[in-house]
Amino acid sequence: MAVKKSKSIKLQKRTVRARATVPQKFLKPGPKALLMEAGPGRTIWSHESGIVLFSQGDAAMSLFFIHGGSIKLTVLSKGGKEAVIAILREGDFFGEGCLAGQSLRIATATALTACRVMRLEKTAVITLLARDPEFAEMLLAHVLTRSARIEADLVDQLFNSSEKRLARALLLLANFGKAGKPETVIPEISQETLAEMIGTTRSRVSFFMNKFRRLGFIKYNGTLEVHSSLLNVVLHE
Repeated sequence: MAVKKSKSIKLQKRTVRARATVPQKFLKPGPKALLMEAGPGRTIWSHESGIVLFSQGDAAMSLFFIHGGSIKLTVLSKGGKEAVIAILREGDFFGEGCLAGQSLRIATATALTACRVMRLEKTAVITLLARDPEFAEMLLAHVLTRSARIEADLVDQLFNSSEKRLARALLLLANFGKAGKPETVIPEISQETLAEMIGTTRSRVSFFMNKFRRLGFIKYNGTLEVHSSLLNVVLHE
C-alpha cells in the first residue's frame, strides 16, 4: 500500500510540472491588447476637443488608433472650401495612408471630442504586420471596411438628395447597421459639420433636422438622439 501511495504522489508532481511549462507571462498578447499599451514605436496621447493631431500637408510618418472619443477628418480645397470626409470613433484606425507610400497627409485630423489615441510609428507598424498575422488581419479588415464606406459615400453623394444624405449620415453616426447595439445618442456635432459631411448648406441641414424632429425621427435638444424610424427616409424612393 505504501508503494502505491508513493507512485501517486510522483504522478501528481509530474502533472503539475507539465501544466507549468507555458508560463502566462510568455503567452503572446492579441492585437487589441497590443494596441492598449505603449511600447517600442507606440505612444498614447490624450487630447482635448478641438486639438489638431495632424494637418493636411504634414509629413505622413505614423498610424493612429482611437482608444476613446471622436476624430474628424477634413480636407481643404485650394479655394478654401472645407469638407468632412469621416467621423471616426473608438476602435478605428486613421492615418493609414503612410503605409501605402503617402508621404504627405491629404487630410486634417481634429479631435471632435476629448479623445485618447495611440500613435504607431510607420516602422513599428511594418514590423507588426510582418510578425503578427492577427494584427495584419485586424488592420486589413479596417482598410477594407473604410474602402467600402468611401465607395458608399460617393454613391450617396452622386445619386441621393441632401435630405437622404443627412438621414444616412445621422444613422451612421448612431452606429446603425454596424455590429453591436446602436448608440441612439450620438456625440455632440454641429450643423456646420453635418453640412460639410453631406455637401450642402447649414440652412438646409437646419430645415431637415427640424423636419426629422417634427416627424419623431430624432430628438434634438442639446443632445441628438436618433431613432431607427429615420431609416424610412433612407429606404424611401
